[in-house]
Amino acid sequence: MNDAPVMAIVARPSAVTALSAFLRTPRFWLAALGGTVLSLLLLGIPSAIIPNPIFGRMVATRPTDVAIWLASAPLFGLTLATYAVRPHRSDHARGEELRLGVGGLAVFFAIGCPVCNKLVLLALGTSGALTIFAPIQPIIGIVSLAFLAATLAYRLRQIARGCERCSRVSETVHS
Repeated sequence: MNDAPVMAIVARPSAVTALSAFLRTPRFWLAALGGTVLSLLLLGIPSAIIPNPIFGRMVATRPTDVAIWLASAPLFGLTLATYAVRPHRSDHARGEELRLGVGGLAVFFAIGCPVCNKLVLLALGTSGALTIFAPIQPIIGIVSLAFLAATLAYRLRQIARGCERCSRVSETVHS
């Protein structure tokens, strides 16, 4: 007999296969839907895009405000769903949390009333809020969408690649 060592080849699912299986779970899509609705409410009510008796706007809602608000909500929802379905260690997620936080804060600044924002009023005054800050709000919105999309892409890439630290946490949580 041949005494040569035999190497076992273990087929590891491709990143696309792993991601595809992950995205087919109903739990992911329910969490994404819940995160999207929650995001719409948490951003839309205080910015008064959703009319309500508690918050108001001194400057009317612009179409770009609504577009950025509607585009950001699914990005938040999908990103939050990746955490709901596959937990992530906090010491491993600092960069993602920072991008998600910066994206969320920037969306809030981008869709809010420029005159109602106390920080902007303190820094620029009323006329500065209208002449300086209001025109750059759409740019802030686009940058915030880029941050949110980058966070989602990074998170999905980690899941597809099967990050060992994340999968160890996931196995302990689900067992």
